[in-house]
Amino acid sequence: MTQTTVTLNNDVEMPLEGLGVFRVEDQAVAAQSVQAAIRAGYRLIDTAAIYQNEQGVGEGIKAACKETGLKREDLFITSKVWNADQGYASTLKAYQDSLDRLGLDYLDLYLIHWPVEGRYKETWRAMEHLYKEGKVRAIGVSNFQIHHLEDLLDGAEVVPVVNQVERHPRLTQQPLKDFSEAHGIRLEAWAPLMVGELLQDKTIGAIAEKYGKSAAQVILRWHVQGGVIAIPKSVNEGRIKENFAIFDFELTEADMAAINALNQDHRTGADPDNFDF
Repeated sequence: MTQTTVTLNNDVEMPLEGLGVFRVEDQAVAAQSVQAAIRAGYRLIDTAAIYQNEQGVGEGIKAACKETGLKREDLFITSKVWNADQGYASTLKAYQDSLDRLGLDYLDLYLIHWPVEGRYKETWRAMEHLYKEGKVRAIGVSNFQIHHLEDLLDGAEVVPVVNQVERHPRLTQQPLKDFSEAHGIRLEAWAPLMVGELLQDKTIGAIAEKYGKSAAQVILRWHVQGGVIAIPKSVNEGRIKENFAIFDFELTEADMAAINALNQDHRTGADPDNFDF
């Protein structure tokens, strides 16, 4: 068994792999997916206010704890403040609204979803307040580029623990990873499998064959072995289980380099320097 968690810059332990629930709009499907993931061994669940499934995620957490005997503190739950709710007072309210929908007393990690110009520093002040009051165990950001981080860190009292960004072998984000790690900020990958587009890649396929693993397992292993947290999304119980079976093998340095070499700086999602939502 290789390492399955990382220690964040505030000494909180965070799982290296979790379940993402982006675009799982049906509350019942969200609940079933979360329950299946926790049953399979996942302890990190990542949602957001804008996904409109926090209620279903909360129901899945409750059902999974009842089924497995796990306690709330055995899990690591993340949500995010949406762009329209950014600002000081509105962020404090958005946090409570997320808790209410989830049916939880606290979050393990709360993130600024996108770097809304002119508002994210005020939002960060509110998040620092939540953190200092002990209402959330850790705070971080999502979709921040290096210049956003530099701007935020100038005047911040708390350094973000995580920067969750689009990352996969075609978008390795190496300069951002290097900058983040130099400042104690852990990178977390959304769309870690490039929305399935990389599953037919020949380089990854050859590595997968060598280990008797799937292409998805190799890509997810590449993330976590590089110290990056990955949150693959699936509503299929078989795939949820398969995606988690990555802690029983290790890629060689040559494998890691071959996957790194697939980078094309290619995004599937919005550009953090040019988004309009």
